[in-house]
Amino acid sequence: MTSLYQHGTLAMLMGKQLQGTITAAELLKHGDTGMGTLTGLNGEVIILEGQVYQAQSDGRVNHITDLDTLLPFASIHFYKPTQTLPFDQVDFETLSDKLKSAQLQNIFSSIKFHADFSRMHIRIAPQQVPPFPSLLEVATNQPEFEVADISGTLMGYYAPEIFNGPTAAGWHLHFLSDDKSFSGHVLDFSAINVTGTLQVFDEFVQHFPIENAGFRGMSLDLDGLHAGIEASEGGKK
Repeated sequence: MTSLYQHGTLAMLMGKQLQGTITAAELLKHGDTGMGTLTGLNGEVIILEGQVYQAQSDGRVNHITDLDTLLPFASIHFYKPTQTLPFDQVDFETLSDKLKSAQLQNIFSSIKFHADFSRMHIRIAPQQVPPFPSLLEVATNQPEFEVADISGTLMGYYAPEIFNGPTAAGWHLHFLSDDKSFSGHVLDFSAINVTGTLQVFDEFVQHFPIENAGFRGMSLDLDGLHAGIEASEGGKK
């Protein structure tokens, strides 16, 4: 059985619950590859080979070695690839089409590949302080960065449409350059010399921060939830 473990929900972030509720140490018990954000939406986190990296909104990248660092939302799994990717070049627009034969539309899956990127367009959420705004409010004013000719690793998850709310439906991707100097949430990309893998999951483990009073008492505008997630996540589905 292959499991994708998720702490918190994207709906929580839409509901202004940005306080950290799991440590990096606890999270790493459930995998060695993943993504998330830190308390107050402080940047974009990517986890590769058990190492945690944070992209800050000023463009800098930190190697997180303090495993007491808290995250409000994260997804993680143990890297056990299902198949090698059947292409050597791809961009965000064609990613789903190139994987159509894998029939991902109704399952959770993860992609991880190294490539040479002629274009990499990312955004990085800036740190917020209490009283916290919603993810949608933050998304209307967040730094974006774009570079050309960069090599690195892209990883992320595909979630079925019916899970839009707990997480983001479609592709949710993060990037880390080889020199660990450029990272963030991927809005668009174009890649060649792609080498990597696809992993599919037969179990989705949703973990809730039940000891957190803010989470237990929050209320959500469900009518606007999906539209808000789409607006805040950006990128292409």
